[in-house]
Amino acid sequence: MVEIVSAYTDLRRKGERYEGLCPFHEERTPSFSVDPHQKLYHCFGCQVGGDVFQFVQEKEGLSFPEAVERLGERYGVEVEREQEDPRAEEARRRRERLGALLERTAAFYVSFLWESPKAEKAREYLAGRGLGEEVLREFGVGFAPSAWDQVLTRGQRAGYSVEEMRAAGLVQKGQKGGFYDRFRKRIVFPVRDPRGRVMGFGARSLGEDAKGPKYLNSPEGVFRKSEMLFGIDRARQAIARGGRAVVVEGYTDVLALHQAGIEDSVAVMGTAITPDQLRSLSRYTEEVVLAMDADRAGEDAMIRAQRVAGARRMRLRVTEMPKGEDPADMVGEGSAERMSELVEGAVDLPVFQVHAALDRADLGSGVGRDQALDEVAPVLAAMDPDSVSRQELVRTVADRLDTDPGLVMRRVEREGRGGRRAARAPAAREPERERPRPEPARPLGARERRERALLAMCIGAPAEGRELLGRLTADHMSSPITARALEWTRGHIDDPMAGLPRDDEELVSLVTQLVMDAQREPGSRDAMELSFLQLEQAMVEDRIADVQKGGGDAPVDLQRRRADLAQRIAHWETAPAG
Repeated sequence: MVEIVSAYTDLRRKGERYEGLCPFHEERTPSFSVDPHQKLYHCFGCQVGGDVFQFVQEKEGLSFPEAVERLGERYGVEVEREQEDPRAEEARRRRERLGALLERTAAFYVSFLWESPKAEKAREYLAGRGLGEEVLREFGVGFAPSAWDQVLTRGQRAGYSVEEMRAAGLVQKGQKGGFYDRFRKRIVFPVRDPRGRVMGFGARSLGEDAKGPKYLNSPEGVFRKSEMLFGIDRARQAIARGGRAVVVEGYTDVLALHQAGIEDSVAVMGTAITPDQLRSLSRYTEEVVLAMDADRAGEDAMIRAQRVAGARRMRLRVTEMPKGEDPADMVGEGSAERMSELVEGAVDLPVFQVHAALDRADLGSGVGRDQALDEVAPVLAAMDPDSVSRQELVRTVADRLDTDPGLVMRRVEREGRGGRRAARAPAAREPERERPRPEPARPLGARERRERALLAMCIGAPAEGRELLGRLTADHMSSPITARALEWTRGHIDDPMAGLPRDDEELVSLVTQLVMDAQREPGSRDAMELSFLQLEQAMVEDRIADVQKGGGDAPVDLQRRRADLAQRIAHWETAPAG
């Protein structure tokens, strides 16, 4: 548990527990606690909590079965399925076979790169880029031989059909009907998902006389290029711990940056970061630095990415790379420090886009100024309308265009209501499973704190707790969530974490907190009885208040009950402990 959570936040031992800054919300004072024995976590700031599977679900964006499989793969535990729909089982087995085929092929490319004399030019090229064998092996870089059917024949010998190899994107059909290897005489970079599974390949040709495009990817369908990030499996822990992701354009850029110690870097599979890639990064960080030619990237794509970042409270920044240099060149020349300085000095994406548009516009003519305003208006419209940054940029645009800020603002507002460019820019596709960011917890009153403390004491002393839980009712609880926790605890007193409904995150969080509190501060029978009487007194007071609100007098039996409870509470409070 500690090993898994430590990938996302620094933990320090405090007694039998570990504490650290919450990886689910921003905070300066640690309120996040991990119990390594119960394998539970809870944040007392934003109230998230659960077990190891819940943690992996939240941080990796997985379903519960996927989280179980992820942990099983990581720790070598075979996951057995009791029941599965036949069609789902068939689809899963097919995915597993294709995954094994891709892993097998990736290993072949690696061995060919380092062992075959025919890969000498590839090794020379990579060495010329300043890339050492260690980082190349770490990322599984390989070389595809020039033969037309080497991967095809090896796959068939291993028992894979041509259809499976085509589905995996390893072979393609020729004009005369036969099949041949898709990647030939190319340096091959395996593209992995965050779990480290090979999903496809990106391949670079060698030599000026090479046929075909310089870069060739696995076909769409094997994976979606717009969703993948090269290096995410290696970078995600550094991103989560450092709170920042550096996004570059090329495979070798990522390799060079990791080799230079900048391990929070990943590469996009095109020239512009996409909303899907931002969603993937938002699982690990709230800040993304684009160390790429953002000016060349598709403008509408960047505006869509900006909107997605805004909706997820992410900060997008841009570092303007020197002309003619890429990150690999820079760190390869021993300028890793200079690269780090450029990343630290990155400016917010809207600031970069607005200044870039104004710098390239013809501001000496009215037509040029109108065109500049048309270009910056969508950028400003995509920003938070209440942000100080947008107000400052509006003033900057007005000054550069020598016009009234009100005119600029009206143009921006029109854009926000669906102006000309807004109609052209398609909306970002929403993810299938969206997880809202946790908000700071609401403050608890004394009564609700007492309710939770009593439930925790019942869990800590189940023999006494079982009898008390039988006397408690939902009327004793002041909020719906504590009433639900009471019902759950009553039916699961021996193991409250077992079988928790994982789609009820509020209940999972509260029960987790109760279990952790039960271990930290076990209660005595006297303390439990006193807490019960206090809750009984509060319930009677509620009933008397309800009657009085209706204009009537409190019934005599309620008044007597209140007096009796006050006397008994005074007795328990003054009685010697034990």
